[in-house]
Amino acid sequence: MPAGHVTFDRVTKQFDRLPVIEEPFSLSIARDEFIVFLGPSGCGKTTLMRMIGGLDTPSTGNIRLGGEIVAGPDWRRGMVSQSYSSFPWLTVAENVAFGLRYRQDLSPQEKRERRDHYLKLVGLEDFADTFPNKVSGGMRQRVAIARTLAAGSEVLLMDEPFGALDAMRREKLQVELRRLQRQDAKTIVFVTHDVDEAAFLADRVVVFSKRPARIATIVNVTERIGADRTTELRESAEFFRLRTELLQAVRSSGEDDE
Repeated sequence: MPAGHVTFDRVTKQFDRLPVIEEPFSLSIARDEFIVFLGPSGCGKTTLMRMIGGLDTPSTGNIRLGGEIVAGPDWRRGMVSQSYSSFPWLTVAENVAFGLRYRQDLSPQEKRERRDHYLKLVGLEDFADTFPNKVSGGMRQRVAIARTLAAGSEVLLMDEPFGALDAMRREKLQVELRRLQRQDAKTIVFVTHDVDEAAFLADRVVVFSKRPARIATIVNVTERIGADRTTELRESAEFFRLRTELLQAVRSSGEDDE
């Protein structure tokens, strides 16, 4: 298996003797790559992502980050979930700076500069002194993304972060996330069961079978539609063909057998 920034080496996982990943799972994710895990709900996508974060451990095999075996959580891997994980008693700026309090390698001035940089990067500099309950759901998700980036995470783990948003806000944040990922050069692992979302965001889509998870197919999206993603892209014939291909892959992987 070629070396990558994040690698799964023959990983399996079971809970109480129930297999989640039964067939040994191997995958190499390049530095700065946007990988989407796509598949039926409950197939094991989130479990694989949590193992990257060190929140779960493989039953067999190992996961490496930069060549080091993942043994537990650390600041190099940040997670954003579907729920709006902001601290209501802190302002937007204080939320973004929260993870920096544990960085002993940064001076107070460097921490302020990082906070301000990521506030601007996600377009929230004008809301720095506002409390989270005064901003929209989409803005609160941007706060969570900025907090994770500001902490210095090399890998951003995202578990259906836009699932609770309306369609227009979700599309806007998808465009914004892709822009942020390219501008800030982050490796992203994104979990979804939404075919359109996978096709729009990913460099590569890993399609999983129903549980216990195995790789059904891997589709290189960037080779098909390029790295730039715009709202207009969704209306193109190539995007429609790609979406149809991914939908057929999910269906043939066994979703309809559940």
